[in-house]
Amino acid sequence: MAIAIDFGTSNTVITRWNPVTQQPQTLNLPGLSIQQSLNPPLIPSLVYVEDANQGKVIVGQQVRDRGLDLKGDTRFFRSFKRGIGAGIQGFLPEIDGKLMSFEQIGQWFLTRVIEQLAPLEGGLDSLILTVPVDSFENYRYWLGKVCQALPVEQVRMLDEPTAAALGYGLAEEEILLVIDFGGGTLDLSLVQLNKSTQANSKPVGFLLKWGSKSLAEDSKQKVKTARVLAKAGQNLGGTDIDNWLVDYFTKTQGLAISPIITRLAERIKIQLSTQTQASEVYFDDENFDSYELELTRDHLEQILKEHGFFEQLDESMSNLLQQARRQGIEIADINAVLLVGGTVQLPAVQTWVKQYFTPEKIRSDRPFEAIAQGALQLSQGVEIKDFLYHSYGVRYWDRRNQRHSWHPIIREGQPYPMNQPVELVLGASLENQPSIELILGELGAQTGGTEVYFDGDRLITRRLETGVTSVKPLNDTAGARTIAQLTPPGYPGSDRIKILFQVDEQRFLRITVEDLLTNDTLLENQLVAQLS
Repeated sequence: MAIAIDFGTSNTVITRWNPVTQQPQTLNLPGLSIQQSLNPPLIPSLVYVEDANQGKVIVGQQVRDRGLDLKGDTRFFRSFKRGIGAGIQGFLPEIDGKLMSFEQIGQWFLTRVIEQLAPLEGGLDSLILTVPVDSFENYRYWLGKVCQALPVEQVRMLDEPTAAALGYGLAEEEILLVIDFGGGTLDLSLVQLNKSTQANSKPVGFLLKWGSKSLAEDSKQKVKTARVLAKAGQNLGGTDIDNWLVDYFTKTQGLAISPIITRLAERIKIQLSTQTQASEVYFDDENFDSYELELTRDHLEQILKEHGFFEQLDESMSNLLQQARRQGIEIADINAVLLVGGTVQLPAVQTWVKQYFTPEKIRSDRPFEAIAQGALQLSQGVEIKDFLYHSYGVRYWDRRNQRHSWHPIIREGQPYPMNQPVELVLGASLENQPSIELILGELGAQTGGTEVYFDGDRLITRRLETGVTSVKPLNDTAGARTIAQLTPPGYPGSDRIKILFQVDEQRFLRITVEDLLTNDTLLENQLVAQLS
């Protein structure tokens, strides 16, 4: 059986391919999913740690049903996806003598969810996971490591906006703009869907784990190709809006920041998606405190403006449209705009989209299911043609500015997997040099980065307008920096090693290192993130 998981900051959606109806089906997992009639089955991305040493945790809706999200307990985690692979500033709790990490919390969550899928009829032989378009390699590498330990024959990854374009099931040969705005990220992706005449083509994407054969080899459908034309993204989501509302209520009503206020603020935000005014009342029967919060839709929009919300949206849209114009695509050439994620349900966001596009082009009827259902099509013969969203580079010492800087070796926009590797030749700089070190990194936007940190029990993100390229080093640890042991030792004045850089079909950077003096191959097709 093929399963697709859209692991979200706020909610997680799971779909499977129904062989009877030949359609995707969203799964309802008892105890984990929210039991509601208005929306498809959603699993809240929540974790409560009962015993850290034994890995005993409670996940999903069970956390809310037991009221474990309202106690202010350090064993409770929400929005943990945003911290995976990020440079965390601030305090992370120690539980049962074990220091917590967002990677560990995320692993527990996904493992528990997938464990509940295992007993399903037919077993679990193919798993597709979606990732934000702005995700760095260390996030995808972490996700791959989690999946390698699972009893699944085949594991793949796919960018969330690309999956959403497939999930809306629009006609072929259309240029679609996907605006994926969830709890943690804003991702924009321009995708062109084409139907290929070639049948039984092997699907591509991020192929993490192969079994004996591909499910798509059995598919009799013609292969549909999803070509990604442009991408833009940033760390902004519904969780930020929740935090802004909490700050507003605590400031105007003299309340202390607490999990209860956060929960009420989130409910008010959701209400304002369908109402012009919202209110929430809560009575704490333990300490007899009562809370009554009110907000209008107009006031919410004012709060968004005060935090530069719409400027950040315009920044991402401008970035994407500039990429499109470089390929000869104007805004009028975009056939449809697909809105995905819980935050797109806010009228303020929909009004913002209408500043760029006419209402008849905008689709917003599948905000929660489109990503998971679209990802599932990878198991049904869909081929993805994608390009690098980030550049890869090497670190060097900038003598003029007296600081380390980064030189790109593989530029963003490069299709992958690469047909030809990029070559770099290095020599020794010292007499009797025993080894050569090189620090490699994944280069993000040049407008600054995102700081992720704790404020009490809230996970906060803050944009850093530094004007410096944000970089995620891939091998900047002891032992990992050394890419070549020189035997005999090196001497200045001649080239000594040749490095071949290649990006594979998983979008991972690999290197091959050859010793030009001895003709020995020191590293062969080595995944940089695995250097040790």
